[in-house]
Amino acid sequence: MSQPTPDTRTHPLLRSHLAPPERTLIDVLRATAAAHPDAAAIDDGGASAGTSASAGDTEDGVLTYAELVDEIERRAADMRAQGVPDGGRVGVRMTSGSKELYLAILSTMRAGCAYVPVDADDPDERAETVFGEADVDAIWTDDGLRVLKPAAPTQLGEVTPDHDCWIIFTSGSTGKPKGVAVTHRSAAAFVDAEARLFCQDNPLGPEDRVLAGLSVAFDASCEEMWLAWGHGACLVPAPRALVRSGQDLGPWLIRRDITVVSTVPTLAGLWPKEALDNIRLLIVGGEACSQELTDRLADGREMWNTYGPTEATVVASAKRLKPGEPVTIGWPLDGWDLAIASDGDQGQGELIIGGVGLARYLDPEKDREKYAPRGDWQRAYRTGDHVKLTDQGLAFVGRADDQVKIGGRRIELGEVEANVAALDGVYNSAVAVQTLPAGDKVLVGYVSPNDGADLDVQQMRERLAEVMPAALVPRLHVMDELPIRTSGKVDKKALPWPLPASIDAVGLTPTETWVAEQWVAVLGLDVPGKDADFFELGGSSLAAASLVTRLRERVPTIAVRDLYDHPRLETLASLIDELTLTNRTTTRDRTVRPVRAGTRIAQTLLMVPVMTLKAATAVTWVAVAANVLGLTQLSWAWLAVAFVVLCTPLGRIPIGALGARVIRGRVAPGVYKRGGMKHLRLWAAERWLAASGALNISSANAAKVTARMLGARIGKGVDMHTFAPVTGLLTVGEGAAIEPGVDLAGAWLDGDELHVGTVVIGEDARVGARSTLMPGTEIRAGAHVEAGSTVTGDKPVKKGARWAGSPARKVGRSKHRFPNERPPRRPLWALGYGLTSLVLAGLPAVAAIAGAAAALGLARLAHTSSVWGLLVFAPVGGLVYFLVGLGLTWVAVRVASISVKPGVFPVRSVRGWGLWTVTRLMDDARTRYFPIYAGLATPVWLRSLGATIGERAEVSTAVMVPKLTEVRDGAFLADDTMVATYELGGGWIRTDRSVVGKRSFVGNSGMVAPGRKLAKQSLVAVLSASPKKSKAGSNWWGSPPERMRRVEVEAAGEATYKPSASLMRKRGFVETLRLLAPMTQAVVAAVFAAVVVTLLERFGFWTYLLGGLVWMAVGVLAVLSAVVAKWVLVGRHKAGEHPLYSWFVWLNELQDQFVEVVAAPWFFNWAAGSGEMNLALRALGVRVGRGAWIESYWFPETDLCVVGRGASVGPGTVVQTHLFQDRVMSLDTVTIADSATLGPHSVSLPGSVIGDGATVGPGSLVMRGDDVPAMTVWQGNPVEPR
Repeated sequence: MSQPTPDTRTHPLLRSHLAPPERTLIDVLRATAAAHPDAAAIDDGGASAGTSASAGDTEDGVLTYAELVDEIERRAADMRAQGVPDGGRVGVRMTSGSKELYLAILSTMRAGCAYVPVDADDPDERAETVFGEADVDAIWTDDGLRVLKPAAPTQLGEVTPDHDCWIIFTSGSTGKPKGVAVTHRSAAAFVDAEARLFCQDNPLGPEDRVLAGLSVAFDASCEEMWLAWGHGACLVPAPRALVRSGQDLGPWLIRRDITVVSTVPTLAGLWPKEALDNIRLLIVGGEACSQELTDRLADGREMWNTYGPTEATVVASAKRLKPGEPVTIGWPLDGWDLAIASDGDQGQGELIIGGVGLARYLDPEKDREKYAPRGDWQRAYRTGDHVKLTDQGLAFVGRADDQVKIGGRRIELGEVEANVAALDGVYNSAVAVQTLPAGDKVLVGYVSPNDGADLDVQQMRERLAEVMPAALVPRLHVMDELPIRTSGKVDKKALPWPLPASIDAVGLTPTETWVAEQWVAVLGLDVPGKDADFFELGGSSLAAASLVTRLRERVPTIAVRDLYDHPRLETLASLIDELTLTNRTTTRDRTVRPVRAGTRIAQTLLMVPVMTLKAATAVTWVAVAANVLGLTQLSWAWLAVAFVVLCTPLGRIPIGALGARVIRGRVAPGVYKRGGMKHLRLWAAERWLAASGALNISSANAAKVTARMLGARIGKGVDMHTFAPVTGLLTVGEGAAIEPGVDLAGAWLDGDELHVGTVVIGEDARVGARSTLMPGTEIRAGAHVEAGSTVTGDKPVKKGARWAGSPARKVGRSKHRFPNERPPRRPLWALGYGLTSLVLAGLPAVAAIAGAAAALGLARLAHTSSVWGLLVFAPVGGLVYFLVGLGLTWVAVRVASISVKPGVFPVRSVRGWGLWTVTRLMDDARTRYFPIYAGLATPVWLRSLGATIGERAEVSTAVMVPKLTEVRDGAFLADDTMVATYELGGGWIRTDRSVVGKRSFVGNSGMVAPGRKLAKQSLVAVLSASPKKSKAGSNWWGSPPERMRRVEVEAAGEATYKPSASLMRKRGFVETLRLLAPMTQAVVAAVFAAVVVTLLERFGFWTYLLGGLVWMAVGVLAVLSAVVAKWVLVGRHKAGEHPLYSWFVWLNELQDQFVEVVAAPWFFNWAAGSGEMNLALRALGVRVGRGAWIESYWFPETDLCVVGRGASVGPGTVVQTHLFQDRVMSLDTVTIADSATLGPHSVSLPGSVIGDGATVGPGSLVMRGDDVPAMTVWQGNPVEPR
């Protein structure tokens, strides 16, 4: 043996003198809790909710450190009161994945006892053996604590470093498991020593979340637990099915915000590289790590290879792994000594361990044998592992005995061989480790029978499963006789492998035959028939993952969970057939009645007073202008009254809110008939409120006043940057924050049923931008719903929880992104916001006055005296309105941007005001000045506002804070994207700089939150969010985002990223023609003004009663202009592909200007759900069936859209017939079949079909080419069966 040199303080293998100070694991936990009392300690996602032993008010599965310490103190005191003695031993056999398991472990240690874990899936005989050998005093199970040997109750004392903290049993060479006891001194030293290694530049902390994926009967689970609890991070147990699945765990890591993983190399090797993008610390151990795995996973994160037997407290040495550097097990931890027992080769031999981490065997004889003194060391553990000393640390060579590692679990073949040899009828036997074709290592038992014995493999495996853990049960192969060496021992090298395997069954279907072939490839065993069970044939969890990888070649959506649910060949093949033909969902029977003619007539009649109110504001402005010009002689006093009532918030808010409340009447939660009286009253109330102009006043205080007038209950100190529902069924608690674009309606149409419900938002809760809250939603105090989520109302969002996605699910604890104390109220700022909203509303009015003055001036120069003669000069007025409005917006944004900078500020402050003002201006500009967006002028416009926009970047109707936005060269932001806006919470407003990388793509309604950076050549899909971190070339869908594959579309570079000067000029010419749209709008407005002036001259103030009819007539004219533009410029849309630089794309955008700039403000914005809406869409080319209810006009390529008979299309929905990925416009049809529903704020992508009677719920994304089966219910982003 290589002896330690005298200078132990410089020898790289001797570090016992650097051992951390003595303390206990309880000390570690208490120190962490003192530093981070409110940080999440455990988050099991609610796995233990509802159990009898569930701790405190933590139904969401989250325990803070303060709660955790309090709970284990209580439980430990209760254990001592029940007679569990100090220094006792307590068995733990509980279901994995819940916080109750970890509470049992910690409570046991706090009581001064050692926990003795047995996996819940291990056979009862194994548990009896382990608990018997350990002589446990009590056992924790899912039913609670059971005391076996009660002693006299005692008070809870302090835990000392000499107390044992755990006893873990490893495989025994005699066939009997051996218990290893570890003291608190050793365990705490291990925790503290690792803390000196990992993430020194950016230490682990409360923002980190650590995967708990290993069985607590495996000592590596201790590393998982204390990586979290030693640093204030959160331990996140993974569901057992996911842990077994390998590949399926990857997306789960992303959804649960996991940042730290400790696992075995085999499992890490199964995960796609992108699944680890958010992992900043990856630790592998338990078995040899390959160079290939290191090169693949060590780039972009901190990766460590650890080594250590249970007998030396989890880890004895470690090495930081880097791509291209040799993989070793590194150098000892501080407090550990290593030495090499030389076998003749210099620097190579068996590894010996000494130092603070040495544990002890429960068996004194075994302890004396394995921990015998060596040299100067009083105790030393001989590992049986051969190592070699290199410049990079110790290199693992191999095992020196019969111990092997499978799936990271150390197994001594002696234990397995002893049990196999004990089987009835076995004459001779041997167990060997073999390698499957898929690369996994498996145990194989070879047996020969006694004379006359008939060995049944299935029965033998069943018997072994009764006495050994599943991981130790080998697959068995019967031989007439085993190969024997001259020494009389079995010649293991001569044992047959691979075993002869075949598909012996007859009458298999083609799918069954194909699946059986995959089984043979993975298991290397015969498949006897349709009833063959994958796991009974010897399939392990790793083999299951390998099999599913193969199956996904045919069925991409299959999961490992499906294999566990369908382990038999016949049922698995049937499932594959089913998934091949249809999606997993159940059907329903329902009859949806089309909207009747009587309902349509009633709607048209109701629209007359609604449009009369809408027109009244415009009539007032025209009347004032006519009086000034001397065209009319109306009373100025009455005009002043009309102006205050109809053109200012003083009148518009009460008229709109109180009028809507009267129209809607009493509303109770429930389901109402589409087109029935209750539905029509709600519909008319919504139209009335919108027509009043109350919703155009963007002040948050105005939103709260409007909400209260509608009947909503709004608490004090609420930041409400969106509008309340007309139902009045909204309750918002004190201090809550609701960001822009949140749908609080609490009502939606499903077929011919209107679902109405309450929406309750608790105190200090936060609702992110563009979220949808469905009927019955309850968001409790302090909870957080992230941006772009859809809360279904099926169950409440628990107190302090954080939910995200569509449908929204719990993803963790609400994060503390804002200061704990609320800022001062500063009431004068409420007035400031109100005045600002008036100024913002006045900017378009000033532009309109300028446009009108220009037209009138030209008319006077031409000596035109007739009001109808103004129509000739109206187009010029339209241009002036557009340019002046754009200029005023530019000045306002630049002035407000002076106060904008990254950080967290009070909402009621100069910086908060600046953020709010800029966002409101940018949101309004993309609609009001639509022609400048989605074109060559857009980057120029945004740069002038302060944004950093790269060369050849394409930006459509994006909402952004320009000063904080960077869009790099060649990036593409599609329609309705949101970049670098702001977040609200607790009276504070937060923002940060956001970056969209070079040649990246953000799809329609995609979001890049403040502070996020999208790497180059990445993609964020439609209605999706950007990830917190991304790698170059990564592609994301959904919210929260998940990785997806991307298929690039081939197109000529000149027509996409590298246009010629000629193409640029042609595009510029067509885009300049977009100004025809505001010019046309001005003509339409002039027609309205001329008619109103004519009526004022004849009827005076009675003209107000006719204004609605005039508006409706002019609205028809506006729609006709859009229809003519569409058919003249593009004709009939057809499915196909067109590069960005092509005539079709340019002309298609040009015709869309007439829809958005002319038809929308005069007609579509007010006609939602009406029969007139259907008529207008048909004129544009949409095939609309009889009695459909449509509340959106966003049908981009109209001829490719089909809305069936009686179907429903919700508000804010996009029937998206094109995609612009890779700068190629791909068009295809979208069909919403008869009686189908596409819920509010959803998107259905090209090639998708929503079948007859099917429902796609709110906030959903129907993927390209997806076919939602008839009579089914789907929801999600992307959609999945409900």
